[in-house]
Amino acid sequence: MTGATRLLRFWPAALVLLVGLWIWRLDTLRADYRQTLTNERAAWSMAIADGEKARSADEARFARQQAAAIQTYAAALAARQPLIIHSKDTVTRYAQTDAGRVLCRAADRVRDIDALDADLARDPAAPSRSGGAVPTDAAASPAGR
Repeated sequence: MTGATRLLRFWPAALVLLVGLWIWRLDTLRADYRQTLTNERAAWSMAIADGEKARSADEARFARQQAAAIQTYAAALAARQPLIIHSKDTVTRYAQTDAGRVLCRAADRVRDIDALDADLARDPAAPSRSGGAVPTDAAASPAGR
Protein backbone atom coordinates (compact mmCIF):
# COMPACT_ATOMS: atom_id res chain seq x y z
CA MET A 1 0.00 0.00 0.00
CA THR A 2 1.19 3.32 -0.89
CA GLY A 3 0.80 6.51 1.10
CA ALA A 4 -2.06 7.75 -1.06
CA THR A 5 -3.97 4.52 -0.60
CA ARG A 6 -3.47 4.63 3.15
CA LEU A 7 -4.62 8.22 3.22
CA LEU A 8 -7.79 7.34 1.30
CA ARG A 9 -8.41 4.40 3.56
CA PHE A 10 -7.78 6.09 6.92
CA TRP A 11 -9.01 9.64 6.23
CA PRO A 12 -12.19 9.14 8.28
CA ALA A 13 -10.01 8.16 11.28
CA ALA A 14 -7.88 11.27 10.78
CA LEU A 15 -11.06 13.36 10.61
CA VAL A 16 -12.35 11.80 13.86
CA LEU A 17 -8.92 12.39 15.48
CA LEU A 18 -8.97 16.09 14.46
CA VAL A 19 -12.54 16.55 15.72
CA GLY A 20 -11.51 14.85 19.00
CA LEU A 21 -8.53 17.20 19.38
CA TRP A 22 -10.81 20.18 18.64
CA ILE A 23 -13.34 19.00 21.27
CA TRP A 24 -10.53 18.45 23.81
CA ARG A 25 -9.27 22.01 23.19
CA LEU A 26 -12.78 23.44 23.61
CA ASP A 27 -13.23 21.48 26.84
CA THR A 28 -9.90 22.83 28.15
CA LEU A 29 -10.91 26.41 27.29
CA ARG A 30 -14.34 25.93 28.89
CA ALA A 31 -12.75 24.58 32.08
CA ASP A 32 -10.36 27.55 32.16
CA TYR A 33 -13.23 30.03 31.68
CA ARG A 34 -15.29 28.32 34.38
CA GLN A 35 -12.33 28.42 36.80
CA THR A 36 -11.79 32.12 36.06
CA LEU A 37 -15.49 32.82 36.61
CA THR A 38 -15.46 30.88 39.89
CA ASN A 39 -12.40 32.82 41.08
CA GLU A 40 -14.05 36.14 40.18
CA ARG A 41 -17.25 35.18 41.98
CA ALA A 42 -15.27 34.18 45.06
CA ALA A 43 -13.35 37.47 45.00
CA TRP A 44 -16.57 39.48 44.66
CA SER A 45 -18.21 37.45 47.41
CA MET A 46 -15.27 38.20 49.69
CA ALA A 47 -15.41 41.91 48.78
CA ILE A 48 -19.14 42.01 49.52
CA ALA A 49 -18.61 40.19 52.83
CA ASP A 50 -15.82 42.63 53.75
CA GLY A 51 -18.12 45.54 52.90
CA GLU A 52 -20.86 44.12 55.09
CA LYS A 53 -18.39 43.64 57.95
CA ALA A 54 -17.17 47.22 57.58
CA ARG A 55 -20.76 48.52 57.50
CA SER A 56 -21.65 46.51 60.60
CA ALA A 57 -18.53 47.78 62.37
CA ASP A 58 -19.41 51.37 61.42
CA GLU A 59 -22.96 50.94 62.71
CA ALA A 60 -21.70 49.48 65.99
CA ARG A 61 -19.13 52.29 66.34
CA PHE A 62 -21.82 54.91 65.69
CA ALA A 63 -24.11 53.30 68.27
CA ARG A 64 -21.28 53.38 70.84
CA GLN A 65 -20.48 57.01 70.03
CA GLN A 66 -24.13 57.98 70.29
CA ALA A 67 -24.51 56.19 73.62
CA ALA A 68 -21.36 57.87 74.94
CA ALA A 69 -22.62 61.28 73.79
CA ILE A 70 -25.97 60.71 75.47
CA GLN A 71 -24.26 59.66 78.69
CA THR A 72 -21.96 62.69 78.57
CA TYR A 73 -24.92 65.01 77.99
CA ALA A 74 -26.91 63.40 80.81
CA ALA A 75 -23.91 63.68 83.14
CA ALA A 76 -23.50 67.36 82.26
CA LEU A 77 -27.17 68.01 82.97
CA ALA A 78 -26.98 66.10 86.23
CA ALA A 79 -23.89 68.08 87.23
CA ARG A 80 -25.68 71.41 86.60
CA GLN A 81 -28.82 70.62 88.56
CA PRO A 82 -27.20 70.36 92.03
CA LEU A 83 -25.25 73.55 91.32
CA ILE A 84 -28.44 75.48 90.57
CA ILE A 85 -30.24 74.06 93.59
CA HIS A 86 -27.19 74.66 95.79
CA SER A 87 -26.90 78.28 94.61
CA LYS A 88 -30.59 78.90 95.26
CA ASP A 89 -30.33 77.31 98.72
CA THR A 90 -27.24 79.39 99.50
CA VAL A 91 -29.04 82.63 98.58
CA THR A 92 -32.13 81.61 100.55
CA ARG A 93 -30.09 80.77 103.64
CA TYR A 94 -28.11 84.01 103.33
CA ALA A 95 -31.30 86.07 102.98
CA GLN A 96 -32.53 84.60 106.26
CA THR A 97 -29.49 85.91 108.17
CA ASP A 98 -29.28 89.45 109.60
CA ALA A 99 -26.64 90.55 107.09
CA GLY A 100 -28.65 89.01 104.27
CA ARG A 101 -31.82 90.83 105.27
CA VAL A 102 -30.00 94.13 104.95
CA LEU A 103 -28.51 93.38 101.52
CA CYS A 104 -31.22 91.25 99.94
CA ARG A 105 -34.29 93.00 98.64
CA ALA A 106 -37.73 92.17 99.86
CA ALA A 107 -40.33 91.02 97.35
CA ASP A 108 -42.13 94.40 97.23
CA ARG A 109 -38.82 96.17 96.50
CA VAL A 110 -38.13 93.73 93.65
CA ARG A 111 -41.59 94.50 92.22
CA ASP A 112 -40.81 98.23 92.43
CA ILE A 113 -37.61 97.68 90.44
CA ASP A 114 -39.56 95.70 87.84
CA ALA A 115 -42.08 98.56 87.55
CA LEU A 116 -39.26 101.07 87.12
CA ASP A 117 -37.71 98.93 84.39
CA ALA A 118 -41.07 98.76 82.63
CA ASP A 119 -41.43 102.57 82.82
CA LEU A 120 -37.96 103.09 81.41
CA ALA A 121 -38.53 100.61 78.60
CA ARG A 122 -41.82 102.24 77.53
CA ASP A 123 -42.08 103.53 73.95
CA PRO A 124 -41.15 107.26 73.85
CA ALA A 125 -43.89 107.99 71.32
CA ALA A 126 -46.59 106.80 73.68
CA PRO A 127 -50.04 108.40 73.41
CA SER A 128 -49.62 110.14 76.79
CA ARG A 129 -47.30 112.71 75.26
CA SER A 130 -48.32 115.50 72.96
CA GLY A 131 -48.00 114.82 69.29
CA GLY A 132 -47.45 118.44 68.31
CA ALA A 133 -44.58 119.71 66.24
CA VAL A 134 -41.51 121.26 67.80
CA PRO A 135 -41.76 125.05 67.57
CA THR A 136 -39.22 126.76 65.37
CA ASP A 137 -36.61 129.05 66.82
CA ALA A 138 -36.77 132.36 64.92
CA ALA A 139 -33.45 133.56 66.34
CA ALA A 140 -31.54 130.59 64.96
CA SER A 141 -29.54 130.95 61.77
CA PRO A 142 -31.30 129.76 58.63
CA ALA A 143 -28.89 126.92 57.84
CA GLY A 144 -29.97 124.89 54.84
CA ARG A 145 -32.75 127.28 53.76
